Amino acid sequence: MHGVGSERFRRREFYVQINMQEREITVKVVYYGPALSGKTTNLLQLHEIINPSSRGKMVTLDTSDDRTLYFDFLPIQFGTQNGFSVKIKLFTVPGQVMHKSTRKVVLAGADAVAFVADSQRSSASANAYSYRDMEANLKSNGIDFETIPKVIQFNKRDLDDVKPLSEIKEAWGDVPTFPAVAIRGEGVIETFRELLRLVYRNIDERHAFAQKFGVSEEDFIKGVFKSLDRD
Repeated sequence: MHGVGSERFRRREFYVQINMQEREITVKVVYYGPALSGKTTNLLQLHEIINPSSRGKMVTLDTSDDRTLYFDFLPIQFGTQNGFSVKIKLFTVPGQVMHKSTRKVVLAGADAVAFVADSQRSSASANAYSYRDMEANLKSNGIDFETIPKVIQFNKRDLDDVKPLSEIKEAWGDVPTFPAVAIRGEGVIETFRELLRLVYRNIDERHAFAQKFGVSEEDFIKGVFKSLDRD
């Protein structure tokens, strides 16, 4: 977003776009994870529950076996109480190992990531590979893996032989983790809400967002969730 009244912040490899003339902020969020973990399902669920007046058309490019071939894209826009317009661009990446280069391209310029893991024990190695792949691609794009806002969703909790949540919490440390059955919408909103909270705090810490632009964390979060058709 360039031109008069537009600012492109870049500090410690963190990106966010703010257009003061239009009173607009744009944030890019990427859903990452192994193949068939539920990344597209998360976006489909958000698409369903977000008021049509606040979202754009969801673009999905997939193959005959329902695997994402390139990426999914869902734009969301809402206004804050003081008149700022917030645009959130949601992307997924293809999980298959062969699409490594595509994942790197989609991840470029990300402001936050939601890692969607498969809770089944049999998927542990695929989760670990994908998480390392995400870390490597963030670094290749010049994005600080340690400071970028990120959450982990452990999806498919309704299936057999899933890891206990206590074991998951112990293994994944301080990164916020959420159980989910995304196909039923369970855990989708919680994951998204926490990621937005972390995004706001990161922006505010780096750019004194609340002080400079008068947008509080409460305004930011409420702006999104007043656009939901259900809480």
